Amino acid sequence: MSQSPSLDERIAALAAADSRYKADAYHFVFRALDFVLDKQAEQREDGDEDRHVSAIELLEGLREFALELYGPLARLVLEHWGIYRTDDFGEIVFGLVECRLLNKQDSDRKSDFRNGFNFREAFDNARSATAPVT
Repeated sequence: MSQSPSLDERIAALAAADSRYKADAYHFVFRALDFVLDKQAEQREDGDEDRHVSAIELLEGLREFALELYGPLARLVLEHWGIYRTDDFGEIVFGLVECRLLNKQDSDRKSDFRNGFNFREAFDNARSATAPVT
């Protein structure tokens, strides 16, 4: 009886099939999704179990999570993984959907990730806000 491939193996295969993004980019999206879901759970009071995250919510969470993890280097880390714009997050998310690692609703579209925010502004403005004053 053969074993199912692990998450790491499936992501490695996905990254090998689409060389635009490193495996770390896919792992980051998974971790950021957990980050967003945890924040939503903290804010929910009625016990609602809806775990769907819109593209806008995910993009904001991805930005916030990257800044939390990597601070002023966030944009450089994302670019090292092949992520230069919010459309790239959409490509990664829908790659994960196609590999059945994430689910989507019928109304979800890759285009929902288009022009979510300007990378330079979103990350470089945050960088200058945290830079020491000399």
